[in-house]
Amino acid sequence: MKKIAILALHLGYGGVERSISTLANMLAEKKDYEISIISIYQLYDKPVFPLHEKIKVTYLLPKNLTPNREEWKESLRKKKFLTFIKESAKSVHVLYAKKKEMVRYIKTSDADVMISTRDFLNEWLGLYGPRSALKIGWEHNHHHNNMKYATDVVRSAKDLDYFVLVSKDLYRFYKRKMAPHHCKCLYIPNTIDNIPKRRSPLNAKKLISVGRLSPEKGFLDLLKIYQQVEKKYPDWTLEIIGDGKEKKQLQEFIKQANLTDKVTLSGFQDSDYIAGAMQHSSIYLMTSHTESFGIVLLEAMSHGLPCLAFDSAEGAREIITSGRDGYLIRHRNFDAMIKKIEDLIKDENRRKELGKNGREKIKEFSSDKIKEKWVELIEKEK
Repeated sequence: MKKIAILALHLGYGGVERSISTLANMLAEKKDYEISIISIYQLYDKPVFPLHEKIKVTYLLPKNLTPNREEWKESLRKKKFLTFIKESAKSVHVLYAKKKEMVRYIKTSDADVMISTRDFLNEWLGLYGPRSALKIGWEHNHHHNNMKYATDVVRSAKDLDYFVLVSKDLYRFYKRKMAPHHCKCLYIPNTIDNIPKRRSPLNAKKLISVGRLSPEKGFLDLLKIYQQVEKKYPDWTLEIIGDGKEKKQLQEFIKQANLTDKVTLSGFQDSDYIAGAMQHSSIYLMTSHTESFGIVLLEAMSHGLPCLAFDSAEGAREIITSGRDGYLIRHRNFDAMIKKIEDLIKDENRRKELGKNGREKIKEFSSDKIKEKWVELIEKEK
C-alpha cells in the first residue's frame, strides 16, 4: 500500500482546493493507494468539494484558529486600537502555529509521496521532508509577468524532486528557470470530474459565467458587455454563478442599469446545480483579467457550450482554439466581444458547430488520461 499525502492550506472554496479534491478522488480509485489530505485550516464543518470515502482528512489547527486578515484590516480602518492589538496578536499566533504544525507533520510523516499545493508548502516540504519520500510541488497560479513571484516560486521548489505545472506556458517558463536545480518540471493539466452524457441543445436564450466574484475575474466588465448586448437582444438573459467580495458592487450595477430582471447572481452552487445551469444555457462567457488554467471552460465545453474569453486570461489560451471551439478576444476589446456574442446569438448552427468541437477537445483532459499521468509520476523512483 503506497501512502500519499496532499498538503493543503484549506479545503474551502477555490480553484486550488477544487483541484486537490479532484486529484485525491482520482487517486483514491486505485486500491493500492492510501490517500490523505493534510489541511492547515478548517474553514467549514466539511470539505466544500466532495471527497471519496477512502480519503482521510486531517486538520492541523483547531477550527477557531483561522486567518483574521479582514478583521485586522477593519480594526485598522476604524482606528479601534485595542481591537487592532488583539487582532495583530492573533495573526502572529496563527502564522506561528501554521508553520509549526505543518513542519511537524512533514518531519514525522510516513508518507511515500508528498504533494505540496502552495509555494510556502513547497519550501517546507523541500527543507523538512523525509529523504525517503517522493516530494512533488504543484503550481496552479500564473506569474502574470511578476518576476518576483516567479523567483519566489523557483526558490520554494528547488529542493523538491518534481514540480508539476498545469499549463504548457507555465511548464516552458519554469523548466528554464528550474534548469540549474535538482527539481524536474512536468506538465500535467487539470481535469474535470466527469463528462456529461448529453450536451446542451443550445436553444435557450441564456448566457452563463461561473467564478469567484473578485476583481481579477472581471465580472463588472461582463455586466457592462451584457448591458450592450441586452439592448439589441433583450430576450437573452445572463446568469453568474459564484460568490465573493464584489457581490454588492455587482448588485448595485445591475440595479442602476435596470437589469434586475435580466441578470441572476446565483451565489455559490454545487456541481449538480452548475451542470444543470449549463445544460440550459447557450453561450459561456469568461471576462477574467487573469486565469491560470480555466477549468470552468472545460466544464462548459463538456456541456457543448461555445466559449468566449479575453486572451488576457492565460489559461483560456491553453484551452480555447479561437474559431474552432470558441473565441479568444484580444486586448480586452469590449466591442469585439460584444460582436462575437451577437454573432453567436444570431447563428444557432454556428453555436452547435463550436460546441461540438469543444466536446471533442475535452477528451484531451479526461480524468483517465490525467490520472494516468499522475500515477506514472507517483510510481517514479527518487
